[in-house]
Amino acid sequence: MELLYKTPFKKFVKKQARPFQLVIEDEVDLIKANPSIGISKKQDLAGMNVHKFTFHKQEYLIAYKQTGRVLVFYMIDTHENFYRELKRYIKAEE
Repeated sequence: MELLYKTPFKKFVKKQARPFQLVIEDEVDLIKANPSIGISKKQDLAGMNVHKFTFHKQEYLIAYKQTGRVLVFYMIDTHENFYRELKRYIKAEE
């Protein structure tokens, strides 16, 4: 399965400390192994999946979409304003 990372995802990961980057890498591997692990979103985020994980007592969300044999990772961040920013990015991308 091919992995594709959008700019917001790459920028977030690049800013993080190495231990957190390794945790993100592990979570991406989990999603790659089982793409249905995330929660499917509805309405204006239809087709998008969100996987939640915890690091140092803080919950993080990863937004991704599977299109055929390609997994596209859109965004990763804390819950605060996550969905608003995700919708804004998707709308700007169209």
